[in-house]
Amino acid sequence: MTRAGKSSLPERCPLSAVMGLRERKKLEAWRTIRSTALALISERGFDAVSVEDIAAASGVSRTTFFSYFPSKEAVVFDLDPLEVQHWRDLLADPRADLPLWEALTDVSLGLARLLAERLPLQKRLFEQSPELCTSSRNTCDAFGPDLKEWISRRTPDGDSLRTTLVYNTAFAAFTTAIEAWDPDDSFEHFLELVRDCLRWAGAGLAHPVS
Repeated sequence: MTRAGKSSLPERCPLSAVMGLRERKKLEAWRTIRSTALALISERGFDAVSVEDIAAASGVSRTTFFSYFPSKEAVVFDLDPLEVQHWRDLLADPRADLPLWEALTDVSLGLARLLAERLPLQKRLFEQSPELCTSSRNTCDAFGPDLKEWISRRTPDGDSLRTTLVYNTAFAAFTTAIEAWDPDDSFEHFLELVRDCLRWAGAGLAHPVS
């Protein structure tokens, strides 16, 4: 299996410590556009909000919008750089004293909390516009290489087949929890669904045959 490349940032190094003023301003602008877009979409629905609406409400031009986001879908699904850093921090914790599936559950719950701000809106958007599921899958795929490498490190001899099986099973469990969750319910209920799905999925893989 091809291993994911390591981040160019040192482990657990605060992003603000390595960003210059220009980069921080660009990040602030990116976040302003995203938060404005999420507010508009949450109020009106995805299809009723245009790029022009988002740009005008954010105080930027249409051209500027596209310099930060390649599409309207990207506003909802693209990852904040700090989300990427926090995700890698989760994986940097070795959890060596935990069995694989317990540690994997912790990591998955950490990922869910990382995305907590947007998951309710995203779930509602899936129901309104099912075609957005492709964009959601692309977001999940962004976490894939790092998670596969993490699983491989905890798998005897880094066996690629077993690593892929564990990853795909965990991914299916996580997405099943999203499908089963009503976004009008509490986020804690979603976390319970994630725990349950991972526990049931992992039961048959906790002691794989040799």
